[in-house]
Amino acid sequence: MPTLLRPFIAAALAATLAACTAAPPPAPASAPTAATGQRQPVTILVSIDGFRPDYLGKGNTPAIDALAATGAKAAMRPSFPTKTFPNHYTLVTGLRPDRHGITGNNIVDPRRPDVMFSLSNTRQSQDRFWWDEAEPIWVTAEKQGVRTGTMFWPGADVDIRGTYPSDWVRYYDRFSYAQRVRMLIDWLRRPADERPRFLTLYFEGVDDSSHALGPRAPETIAAVRTADASVGDLVRQLDAMGQPANILVVSDHGMVETSAERVVQLDTLLPADSYKLYGTAGPYAELNPLPGHEAAVAAALIKPHAHMQCWRKAEIPARFQFGKNPRVGAIFCLAEHGWEIAQGTPSWLGNGGDHGFDNLDPDMAATFVASGPAIRAAGTLPTFDNVDVYPLVARLIGVTPQPSDGNAGTLEPILRTPDN
Repeated sequence: MPTLLRPFIAAALAATLAACTAAPPPAPASAPTAATGQRQPVTILVSIDGFRPDYLGKGNTPAIDALAATGAKAAMRPSFPTKTFPNHYTLVTGLRPDRHGITGNNIVDPRRPDVMFSLSNTRQSQDRFWWDEAEPIWVTAEKQGVRTGTMFWPGADVDIRGTYPSDWVRYYDRFSYAQRVRMLIDWLRRPADERPRFLTLYFEGVDDSSHALGPRAPETIAAVRTADASVGDLVRQLDAMGQPANILVVSDHGMVETSAERVVQLDTLLPADSYKLYGTAGPYAELNPLPGHEAAVAAALIKPHAHMQCWRKAEIPARFQFGKNPRVGAIFCLAEHGWEIAQGTPSWLGNGGDHGFDNLDPDMAATFVASGPAIRAAGTLPTFDNVDVYPLVARLIGVTPQPSDGNAGTLEPILRTPDN
């Protein structure tokens, strides 16, 4: 996604709301008593946007590699479409985008046909209308008496189903990584009854550099090192205060190298005034024909094209698990690996990187690393779907999860038991 969340800049950096209470939740995943000391373990979900799994183990990520060495790591399959908002919401709901309703970074809902959810439209993106089709883990936790704190996670600054995290911070790109870590640590310095047990943290720099310069550019590798150093800073500060933590480092998607020479121009296929495009396209284009143009638009797009394939929404291949939600456009076009779809010459078009491609594309793979008192040394895991992170988080923080697409059994083997 082009410069994730930058339009979310706001002056207010924090807000605190009272947590809801419910019946006592189930016990968190077991961990050795010696590891917990006087403080009970917390769970921290760290997202490094656009962080490819092949960044690990090459000398640029010593902190994250150290976590993986004591726990588990895997290449993780993102949900489709491989965009930022959909996959961040999948990680915390266990639902695929077609079910949780955040079907893209740009969304049109038939109930609001004249407005678009987008990163630049804060009035819409901070409206619970768009998010209420699912319940993220922090809402479930708050309802069950587990205090939560979120740092910049998409949707966490919205009163989803009437509930905020107990502590949350709205995205502000000038808030340094060090400030973000320090705020989480400050939350954990509180008395036990005011201390979050589940926290999130978000770093965007790898994604930003990858879009601008490509996923393998020296500047992108420098951004990888910076994100890793911030994870190391978090670990050191947790250790210094004696706070045990189960740390999950994840990403939302990978990144593919793109070029201004590999572009499918919609303007050469149909008139711009015959359809409404969701956003500015990219690896995929989602659109609705305007009244009276349905047949012409379908005829122009639903046929073989070089470097692009288009479907009516009802005919999107079942393996994508996408297309049943009313918010999905009437016609969906997906570019070939490394190609882009564009209308005109948008500012983002050029030589760099992008995501939104087929979620089975190896370059779209996301990262999963887990370590902590509840996590055993399980090594490298087979690739799994990112919906499976949700039941693991619910288990770690001791809440009863909502029904989801995730399989709790997938990551069950990485949890410590009295025997391991």
